[in-house]
Amino acid sequence: MRTDLDTVFSALADPTRRQILTMLLEDDMAVTDVAEPFEMSLAAISKHLAILASAGLITQERHGRVKWCKLEPDALKSASVWMQGFGQFEPVNLDAFEAFLAQELVDGTD
Repeated sequence: MRTDLDTVFSALADPTRRQILTMLLEDDMAVTDVAEPFEMSLAAISKHLAILASAGLITQERHGRVKWCKLEPDALKSASVWMQGFGQFEPVNLDAFEAFLAQELVDGTD
């Protein structure tokens, strides 16, 4: 069973969907306006939008004949909290670690 976090990360895994989210940071947009900068069919964009909506990252509302997309930034909170948990660790300096291991190997052969 997929968790909400899995669904969010799966939705974010696609560069087209990340670009759509970036566009929606500016303002709500009609589906046709979302589709405009992409070289793909409206049906393909609609599939991307459906994935983003199922992950809770956007909502879609119909106003008359136009379907509007709105970013739901709170949906990213769980992913953000999860990623911040890794910030408690110091970044590993791989060069220093490699030098340490090399020295240990030299000292171990004496």
